[in-house]
Amino acid sequence: MKILLVEDDATTIDYIVKGFLEQGHNIETASDGHQGLLQATSSQYDLLILDRMLPQLDGLKLLAALRATGDQTPVLILSALAHVDERVKGLRAGGDDYMTKPFAFSELLVRAEKLMQRGQSAPVTTDLVVGGLKMELLTRNVTLDGQDLMLQPKEFQLLKYLMEHANQVISRTLLFEAVWDYHFDPRTNVIDVHIAKLRRKFEELGHGELIETVRGAGYRLRQRH
Repeated sequence: MKILLVEDDATTIDYIVKGFLEQGHNIETASDGHQGLLQATSSQYDLLILDRMLPQLDGLKLLAALRATGDQTPVLILSALAHVDERVKGLRAGGDDYMTKPFAFSELLVRAEKLMQRGQSAPVTTDLVVGGLKMELLTRNVTLDGQDLMLQPKEFQLLKYLMEHANQVISRTLLFEAVWDYHFDPRTNVIDVHIAKLRRKFEELGHGELIETVRGAGYRLRQRH
């Protein structure tokens, strides 16, 4: 199942992302309200986990803007604002559940899965397929035209994000935040290094052209027809 976590605390992000990935869930992150709203309205998610106090756009304003579009994605508010009045505000704003920090991941997982099961009639997607490229999310096995690709953990996460957004130009900032879970440092070349490693592995199987560099914009995973 696909989750969007909108949270600005790096420690909390790491804790939640690690937990959901270990349970086989697909989770993306946004570290401020504006980015969270952009991602929430440009892609489809099974659940939104939302902090209240966010940079740039408050969590409740984000939620109100999302609901104003008619989007009924389940929203679990996760906030340090624990007073009953604050919980009521969150639920009245359109939240489906409200948890307070600090929290136990086991409880968060149960509540999240309960919300995601509401209205879930389609089978859970466990594979990503882009042309001849296939990724099995549960076993973490990746093949290209039936040949195994041996990937390091960050290479796997990077390719997974590119496959989820195949044929879209993804900025280095989004890739950095999605895979490394913290704010983008324009001086780092970590994205370029990992993209180069993926390309070399594709080249070994005769498909080095799969990842395209879009000058000044980012990268795109091309789907072969």
